[in-house]
Amino acid sequence: MTTTWTVSRVLRDRDAALYLGAVVVSGLGTSALWLASGVWVKDLTGSDGLAALCTFALWVPSLAGPPLGTLADRARRKPLLITVNLLLAALLLTLLTVDSAAGLWLLFTVLLVYGTASVVHDAAESALVAAAVAPELLGDFNGLRTTAVEGMKLVAPLAGAGLYAVYGGPGVAVLDAVTFVGAALLYLCVRVRESAPVPATSGWWEQTAEGARHLWRDAGLRHLVLAGGTTMLFAGVNGALVYAVVEGLGHSPAFAGVLYAVQGAGSVVVGLASGVALRRLGERRFAVGGMALTGVAVALRAVPSDAVALVCSAAIGVGLPCVLIAALTAVQSRVPQRMLGRVGATAHTLMFAPNAVGLAAGALLVELVDHRLLLVVLGLAQLAVLAQSPLSPLRTASRSASDANPA
Repeated sequence: MTTTWTVSRVLRDRDAALYLGAVVVSGLGTSALWLASGVWVKDLTGSDGLAALCTFALWVPSLAGPPLGTLADRARRKPLLITVNLLLAALLLTLLTVDSAAGLWLLFTVLLVYGTASVVHDAAESALVAAAVAPELLGDFNGLRTTAVEGMKLVAPLAGAGLYAVYGGPGVAVLDAVTFVGAALLYLCVRVRESAPVPATSGWWEQTAEGARHLWRDAGLRHLVLAGGTTMLFAGVNGALVYAVVEGLGHSPAFAGVLYAVQGAGSVVVGLASGVALRRLGERRFAVGGMALTGVAVALRAVPSDAVALVCSAAIGVGLPCVLIAALTAVQSRVPQRMLGRVGATAHTLMFAPNAVGLAAGALLVELVDHRLLLVVLGLAQLAVLAQSPLSPLRTASRSASDANPA
């Protein structure tokens, strides 16, 4: 009942509802293209490696998050969001000319620009949300945003696959372009008073470094962001083991889709409840609870049981977003508006870049070590790291006692 009231409260906020609408609309096209681009390249070339490069092209610009986020601090965020969405819509229409392997250079160029623009877009959106949405609703908004994104991941791949089957890659590109135009119109309707950007008194890299220093000097933000990065590192290793888990259960690789769907459903649920949980537990305890749940669930995936595998997938879906939602809400709440774009983008890079490292490490380890042993070690390692983290209640209590009774 409380969760329902919270959701309705956020949706009654006109600007918050418009932002969520834009997330849903653009998320539909993005998720559909994410799947279809790889299938498109595979059909044109027959190469699994080139198909995998689609995901790489979309993801790799996030490594440049800090300097790209600085752009969101040098311009008004609302016009920047509208411009980025319209430019991406126009850019996607160029893919209508790709009908053979000779056009792959254009497809990969578009995907690379798409990923770069998405980093700028996310930084500007996060900063504008902090200005337009009431502070007490930020946790609820970020949770509902997670619900919207995860919900689109459940629906959009099927829609994209169906559209691709009928109209091919150009059809999916047109869908994505239309969703960007729709998102731009929704952002246009947002009513927010933005002050003019603070005139730059230093160079681009100096401003980027200023944002990184601000994040590092705030111990609370630093601990949450590093906890998010550590969690995503472990999540990457765990994600690389999913097909080994499926094989251990005696199923075909397609069963991985079931596990992903259940995990996504768990993330949808926690997104709905996160606002209430953040208010009752606080950012630190909310993050710690999610990390602990994830560690236990990863270790238990070693049990060769369909029921256990499904429950663990749901638990990972619930636990994994907690630290990310807590960290994002803390950044939006504590960082001054003038540098929120670059600090938010830096935090995003620190939290999500380790996921790629984990995926690569997991892909290597699963060829060398039994996946069940890896899962147990991975889960226990995550719990051990959590126990030593400054976020740990035990560590916090110990430090407080030490401060109260100095030697």
